[in-house]
Amino acid sequence: MKTTLLAALLLALPVAAQQLSGDKVKVGVLTDMNGVYSALAGPGSVKAAEMAAAAFMKKHPEYAGKVEVTGVDHQNKPDVATNKALEMIEREGVDAIFDTPNSGCALAVAGVVKTRNALFIDVGAGTTDLTNDQCNVHTYHYAYDNYMLANGTGTAVTKRGGKTWFIIYPKYKFGQNLDAQMRKAVETSGGKMVAPSEATPFPNTDFSSYLLKAQSLKPQVFGTMQAGNDLVNVVKQYNEFALKKGGIGLAIGLLFDTDVDALGQDAFSGAVVTLPWFWNLDAQSKAWSADFEKAFGKKPSWVHGGVYSAVTTYLEAVARAKTDNADKVRAALDGYQFSDFFARNASIRPQDHRVILDVLQVEVKPKSQAKEERDYFTVIGKTPAAQAFTPLSESTCQMGK
Repeated sequence: MKTTLLAALLLALPVAAQQLSGDKVKVGVLTDMNGVYSALAGPGSVKAAEMAAAAFMKKHPEYAGKVEVTGVDHQNKPDVATNKALEMIEREGVDAIFDTPNSGCALAVAGVVKTRNALFIDVGAGTTDLTNDQCNVHTYHYAYDNYMLANGTGTAVTKRGGKTWFIIYPKYKFGQNLDAQMRKAVETSGGKMVAPSEATPFPNTDFSSYLLKAQSLKPQVFGTMQAGNDLVNVVKQYNEFALKKGGIGLAIGLLFDTDVDALGQDAFSGAVVTLPWFWNLDAQSKAWSADFEKAFGKKPSWVHGGVYSAVTTYLEAVARAKTDNADKVRAALDGYQFSDFFARNASIRPQDHRVILDVLQVEVKPKSQAKEERDYFTVIGKTPAAQAFTPLSESTCQMGK
């Protein structure tokens, strides 16, 4: 009798030690549910977060039934993102917000959590402003950013012989930031622009005038900084205008598996891009992707993998801190080193909350080289975590100020 009672008390100790607001850890996924980024993020990001929560509760039985996930649409509008983030935190008691593709929306959410007792872990947006001028102690940047994309792709393509460039970019925060980062990487590597970069409306369907200009300028590389459906339209028209046959190669700032799905890999064949991860990178990637496909009905984008990894990393910090209090969870996150199926050799820089990890340069292979369905990428290089992201010596982040 005494032994049974003691065992029961011991089992109860971890639960008693938890200090959870409302006796729950509430995870919010603020994403694009129906717009240009819905296929690469959207409902798939919500499913990835739910999977991460389920796996965490299975690993930590003391949290069984205590993690809840909610998904909300920001409609790619920063004002909507602001209002939804406020509602999630103040009305629904959400402890941490994830994903948020669209840099304008991500910066809006970062502004919200700055003055609230909540955390924001961005996965889907690329602007480096999140870990530079607009950094704050409650915001983290996971998976990728524009410096990483440009440093990887701009450098790799230029060093492979693509010395002259013409770039187009979407006219909002993400595109403006990525264009600046890409131009810097190209020029640092010995390349040059044949004309100033041109901003395109966002969203947009007709890129013919920009492609005609590229034909007349005859750069070695046509750089497109668009993403999602906009990128699909650019690449479709790039092929229709036969720029590749004219000797103008394609460099893509930001690419997702779902973009290749939309046109087929031959449309993208030969394009170079930098990725943090892809679904069939190796055995552990394929194992997780199989679980995701079983749960969601489709193979994951790398944003989906990133959301799962980010939510897991956050929840493990909650477990270490034994609370969902933002300041204490932040203390458990800062400086944390880890490696999982998605983030290899990763760590969280306390100075700017940039999550650094190994990243890959890949080339889209032709369909004839694919060994299985959605076998899109050939790895042509790797940038170690310590070199992949903005060096702290160049950071403008003043954390806590």
